[in-house]
Amino acid sequence: MKLFTRLSVSVVLASGLLLSAGAFADSKSLRPEVGEPLQAAQQAMQAKDYKTAQAKIGDAEKVGKLTTYESYIIARMKIAASIAAGDYNSAIPAYEQAMASPEFPENEKVANLGMLAKLYYGAKNFAKAADTLQRYRAAGGTDSLTLDLLPQTLYLSGQYAETEKELNAQIAQLEKSGQSPTEMQLQLLQSCAGKLNDTSGYVAALQLLVTYYPKDSYWADLLARVANKPGFSDRLTLDVYRLKLKLGTLSAAGDFVDATELAAQAGYPGEADTFIKTGYAKKALGVGAPNDVDRQKRLQDLVTKKIADDKATRAQDDAAAASQPTGDTLVAAGLNYVGYGEYDKGIQMIQQGIAKGGLKNPDEAKLHLGYAEVLGGRYDDAVKVLKTVEGNNGTRDMAGLWMLVARRH
Repeated sequence: MKLFTRLSVSVVLASGLLLSAGAFADSKSLRPEVGEPLQAAQQAMQAKDYKTAQAKIGDAEKVGKLTTYESYIIARMKIAASIAAGDYNSAIPAYEQAMASPEFPENEKVANLGMLAKLYYGAKNFAKAADTLQRYRAAGGTDSLTLDLLPQTLYLSGQYAETEKELNAQIAQLEKSGQSPTEMQLQLLQSCAGKLNDTSGYVAALQLLVTYYPKDSYWADLLARVANKPGFSDRLTLDVYRLKLKLGTLSAAGDFVDATELAAQAGYPGEADTFIKTGYAKKALGVGAPNDVDRQKRLQDLVTKKIADDKATRAQDDAAAASQPTGDTLVAAGLNYVGYGEYDKGIQMIQQGIAKGGLKNPDEAKLHLGYAEVLGGRYDDAVKVLKTVEGNNGTRDMAGLWMLVARRH
């Protein structure tokens, strides 16, 4: 998170902290006993002998009974020499002194507040850095690289709620302008939520991470958070596996076996076949202990038999589903077609089932319609239906995750 460790002399020069030789020739402002050691200090600065420069500036300071202008010039020289020497602890009070002087040019204050904030950051005084950055912004500072330091300084000073607020504002502004937040901004937001035990904020940060930086680790964390929420229904375990399969994050042999068994038990042999074949293709299945390999082979044979049985009776089953007074059987039949990759037919049947009504779990039906539309490449339609999914048993959460997938396309 540390952005710099030393300010270069070129930065100091650019910020106008070194004074021209003419400044010392102004006899009405600097007495010789002050101006001469400062001239020597400037010569030492030009020779990159910063310790000598600091000593000469100290000599000028010891003259005593300094005028306001002399104190101001000495402070500015001290800033320049101290920064060049990497001595931030000496530069900071000199900076504060110079900026508090009536001699300090008003038109330089905003830029120098930004520089002072960076000095505090370099000195690891993060609370003061945050405070100075807020002063910089309030004074009209707009440099994005400077303002980007504010969340970091707030975070490093332990002000997690303030960090979260600042990051959310920055991210909202970026998104409004069509830009993407950085991964570091989102990681910082996630960390703040964790520090604050803000579960909803943590999940929201993860949702942003998988939207802009869809790494497997972020998806795994997000899915685990959703699936482990209190009240999450066991009925949705297969839906979790479906999402993992779509994301390509299903990898453990036990998960492939569980997903295959759940799909087969639910009456979706085509989907069960996809799970088990993917497991073999990824070499998660068919390897390992002989007993495990035998069990996996028996499961595959069972799925093959269920597919044959299902296809033999499908026409009759479809007719029976259509004749039912409620739409549950039609939804299940449509989802079965989806499992075979027959998305158009499956989507149509699920829609018919929802339209018929009388559903035991209408939100699950809509969730499954959205899932089917994602698999079928109907991403806009998927988002529309998934937005309507309610339920505090996990259906709304799963719908939200599928919307994230749909919006990636």
